[in-house]
Amino acid sequence: MSLPPSTPDLGELRDDDGGPVDESPAHRRPSRRGWMLIASLVTSAALIAVALLLPVPFVKMAPGPTFNVIGDDDGVPVIQITGTETFPVTGTLDMTTVLESGGPRGGLTFVDAIASWLDPSDAVVPRELLFPDDVTGDEVRQRQAYLFSTSESNAVAAAMDHLGLPVSTRVVVDAVYSDTPAFGQFEARDEIISVDGTPVETPSDVVDAVRSAPAGTTLEFTVLRTPADAEEPDAEPAEQSVTVTSADNPDSPGTPYVGIGVSTLYSADFPIDFTLEDVGGPSAGLIFATGIVDKLTPGDLTAGGHVAGTGTITPDGQVGPIGGIRQKLAGAREAGASLFVMPAVHCGEAQGHIPDGLTVAPVETLDDAVSAIESFVAGDEVASCPAETP
Repeated sequence: MSLPPSTPDLGELRDDDGGPVDESPAHRRPSRRGWMLIASLVTSAALIAVALLLPVPFVKMAPGPTFNVIGDDDGVPVIQITGTETFPVTGTLDMTTVLESGGPRGGLTFVDAIASWLDPSDAVVPRELLFPDDVTGDEVRQRQAYLFSTSESNAVAAAMDHLGLPVSTRVVVDAVYSDTPAFGQFEARDEIISVDGTPVETPSDVVDAVRSAPAGTTLEFTVLRTPADAEEPDAEPAEQSVTVTSADNPDSPGTPYVGIGVSTLYSADFPIDFTLEDVGGPSAGLIFATGIVDKLTPGDLTAGGHVAGTGTITPDGQVGPIGGIRQKLAGAREAGASLFVMPAVHCGEAQGHIPDGLTVAPVETLDDAVSAIESFVAGDEVASCPAETP
């Protein structure tokens, strides 16, 4: 038995005018459950997008810019030597750097971290491995500036030692810490002449003078200071008296302190100035020392070639370890270097990460570095890192 023609088929929907309803995908409306699902998906996508852009507790290390220390930076020699005879140099002697993102310096997003993990020339490490949680960005910059200044001073001493030339020493303020008795009283590079009338010859003399009296003792420092607003760039420093009352060191209860860092500043008998700005860390020492040697000796050390390198340096020319060796190797090759001198201690870390076309010479002293460059330029074989043992 069939239904009358006027009776609609129960399996067919019709509109208010009795016509059939178009149920194709283009005209079908979402149900309430469908709308809830769509809203949920949109919200989830938004949350994921926000999460990908939020800072993560990691630090990205990537190849940074290179600086030719025997050349110019913005038209100014990176190493300026006056008052003595210098010799023409050719070629490039690059100081390599690492570009850091994240940590106290700024946020590193999850997207950035993933991209760096996939790039063999980058590294991503937990932030706490490099920066304690209580370290601020300003403190990091101050510390890096101090280390860079120390590398410059040590480079002068090492170069003078290599050349058999005399060197002078001064005890200077290398850091003034905030929220301490010294803050606002001392300035970086103040030369300390005496404390309470007792002459200062070494940094330990300053430490002993402060700690020999109980916290709360007023101390009078005699310093040599070049006024910050001096109109003449070569203005002579003037002697000043700085009075500071010591306090109990919160990081070492029971120990008096004033809140300065002191170190030995080395200088030659003639002016040697470094003009790079906004660069930090201690790893430029080896290349700075090599650059000084190159400018003060008749032979053209790099002889038109492209050499790069890294390494800390001590006043007697010992080369020490640095950070980011893989990034510096990549940066050196990207800049066009053919030879890279580095601390021998990093041979194992460099295995498998030496770019094609880059010869790596591990060194332990400034003398080693100069010899390696001379051999390479002469076309002789250069000692390399030992093969990795199984």
